[in-house]
Formats: sequence, C-alpha cells, structure tokens
Amino acid sequence: MTALLDTLRGIVGAANVLTEDGGNDLAAYLLDWRRRWRGRALAVVRPGSTAEVAALVRACAAAGTAIVPQGGNTGLVGGGVPDASGEQVLLSTQRLARVRAVDAANLAITAEAGCALQTVQQAAADAGLLFPLSLASEGSCTLGGNLATNAGGTQVLRFGNARELCLGLEVVTAEGEVWEGLTGLRKDNTGYDLRDLFIGSEGTLGIITAATMKLAPQPAATMTALAACESLAACVALLKLARARLGAGLTGFEVMGRFALDLVARHFPQLPRPLPAAPWTVLLEHSDTEGDAQARQRFETLLGAALEAGTVSDAVVAESLAQSQGLWHLRESIPLAQAEEGLNIKHDIALPVSAIPAFCESTDRLLLERFPGARLVNFGHLGDGNLHYNLQCPDGADGRRFVAEHEHEVNSLVFDALVPFGGSFSAEHGIGALKRDELAARKSPVALGLMKRVKAALDPHGIFNPGRVL
Repeated sequence: MTALLDTLRGIVGAANVLTEDGGNDLAAYLLDWRRRWRGRALAVVRPGSTAEVAALVRACAAAGTAIVPQGGNTGLVGGGVPDASGEQVLLSTQRLARVRAVDAANLAITAEAGCALQTVQQAAADAGLLFPLSLASEGSCTLGGNLATNAGGTQVLRFGNARELCLGLEVVTAEGEVWEGLTGLRKDNTGYDLRDLFIGSEGTLGIITAATMKLAPQPAATMTALAACESLAACVALLKLARARLGAGLTGFEVMGRFALDLVARHFPQLPRPLPAAPWTVLLEHSDTEGDAQARQRFETLLGAALEAGTVSDAVVAESLAQSQGLWHLRESIPLAQAEEGLNIKHDIALPVSAIPAFCESTDRLLLERFPGARLVNFGHLGDGNLHYNLQCPDGADGRRFVAEHEHEVNSLVFDALVPFGGSFSAEHGIGALKRDELAARKSPVALGLMKRVKAALDPHGIFNPGRVL
C-alpha cells in the first residue's frame, strides 16, 4: 500500500493525500452525517481536476483498491463513507469546485462535482437566473452528490429531481477513461442515454466530475403561505385546488404534522409559529412571472376559496422576504428538532399522492398498536408524494435503545404497508448501505438482475463504492 500512496501523492500532491498515520484528523470524512457509520480509510485523496481523478482511478484499479467517492458527506444512508477495513481510498471532490460556464441564452450552467449546491444557485442568480434544486443542506451538499443520489428537495413539484435538471455529465470510468458527456442539448437521441445510468447510481458505476444543468428564469415574485388543515385528505384537496388555480406557479407544497411542529416549538422556541397548532399544516410557495401584486392576488384568491370550502381552517401569507424565510425555517428545522429529541427511526417513502391519507391512517394505527406511546413525526413533500414518515420513541424512553431493539420491525411494518398502495421505501435519500438488504429483498428479481449486469459491465472489478446499493 505504501507504493500506491506514493503514486497518489505524485498525482495530486502530498498535501492532498491525507492519512491518519500522517497526523491528520479524518473524522469529518469518515463519520457520516447521521453519526451511524464510522469507517477507516487507507487515505483521503483530494484531486483537483478531472485528469487527476482519472489518474487516481487507474492507480487504484491497478492496485485492486476500492474507491469511495464523497461530496459534502451529507448523505443519510451510509453511502459516502468507507468501510471499517482501512483498505479503501476515499476520493473527496472538495477541490473540484469550479463553476465552468453559465450559458444564459441556453439556460444552462456547467459546474464541477465538488461545487456546493449553494454555489451553483448563486452563480445562476448572479446571471439573473434560477437553479431550482433546493435542499436543507444546500450550503454543504455538492452537485456531484446531488446527482449521484438523484436528490429531490422542495421544488420537485415544479422542476423535478436532479435527474430532470441534468443535461449532461463528465464521468471517469472504472478504466480511468473520461466520458466527455457535457452537453447543453435538450434533444440528443444518439443511442443509449448513458447520463441516466450514472445519475442515482451512488458512485457505484463511475465518478461524476462535472455536470451541465438546466436553469430557469427568475420569478418576478415569490409568495409563501401557511395553511391549517384538519386532515391529510384536506391537504390533498388543497393541493388539487392549488394546482388548478396556480398551475406551474405552484413551486412548493410541504406538509407538516402537528407533532413535527411541536418538536420544533420545543427545541427552537425562538422561531415564530404564526398559526395555532392544527392536525396538519401546509407550506405553499407560489412563483409568478408578473409581479408581487398579481402573485398576492392569485394566492389570496386561492386561500379564500379553500377557506370558504372548508378545506383550510386558517391561513397566513408572508408579508416580506424575511417572513417567507421564517416559514421555510419552520419546515427545515423539523429534522434538527428530531435530532435534539433523540435518536429516531427515519423513513423516506414515496406514494401516489391520492394514496397518502389512507396509507397514513392505516399505518399510523398499526404502529401505535404495536408500539404504544411511540410518536409519529410525519412531514415532507406532499406535492410530489414524498413523505418523511419517522418514528420517535415514547416520551421519556431511551431513544438509542428503542431504535436498537425495534428499528428492523418498524421498518418491516412500514415497508410492507407500502406495497398495496404502490409505494417505494426509498424516495430521495437513496440506498447506500442502510437499505441495501431491503433492496435485495424487495426489488423484483428481474430488476436486480439487470442492475447487477450493468454493474458488472461498467465496474467489472468492483472498485467503485463496493457494498453500496447492491
């Protein structure tokens, strides 16, 4: 291994090959964001160009050494940290952080994999445009990681996942070759769409080094509101009404259960809560091309109709950018409040929107019958059918012990309950190490067989992120 490390130092420079033996603190790379996986690495290597990534891959392939790609280390399924062997190389994309070009006329931006999502958003804004991918971790998550996991976020309802926003990729293959697939074309039917193989593959098929992404015009006005609903069925009815009244102007539709917001109030009491507690609270965002007055009129007309119909029991519209940011801060503080409350069992599930009320009613009942006193933290992107359907232990119980003893049973109950509703046990977080066994058990044998053949073809020696996904 000493020879490999010397080769890697020759490729990226000694300062960019970090080892524990060299006195470096690697905890930020080796411990995942949820603090559930702690790995060891032969080295953390930080290439500064695509050519360096390609040379690094060739060196590791020749040595038979596995590579674990990592962006901002904000993943939630254990897919971006090495195993415990200390024999894998962690490839950090931190230094691949340039915005290469903004093509305003083509509504496209090309940026490297290590660019923080917020950096890409800002580069678009500086050109008077919008990059609509938006996540709570956008200050630290990276574009390459967003693509490797096909990230979703809060505006999928209008703009789609990372996959829908991607026009082209630059990828280093398992042979250390570079696929120059960066293109700003919307139409290019020239054979198999290789781009879609790498998006969502979690670093198991190749290493994304850059991407060309779609941009959109900046809206002339954006309005945000909270609406209180008595049931999930009412939330779905409000979504139907909002789609009919606002069309493509509906850019956000988030739902939050009472207990989710109660946790925020408990742990972040300084945050304003402009509506009284309700069984369900919806956060709506409306973007308009005509200006503030028209946007506000449309929004208030929508909410007035919902109040008159009894779909909504109360509502408030943000009067300023600061108030709008405050409403979004409520929503984005739910995971942080859960963490403050203690270890919990997380689910990232997808369902047809029409099936969500019935699924939650029946599955809530099953969980509370089996685990009396357990607390349901239900929130997420109702507009695109993605719920974060989480379970907190009973009040006063030991969260770590509850998770250790019951996580498998809780997961099985929830995932089994999804089946008759046509749902998925992984919506936007990916598979990683956490859900690998679930994928093996729940995906069709035909689909798994195809996936394994793709993996064998593109990574025949299994050096890319082994033990993840498959």
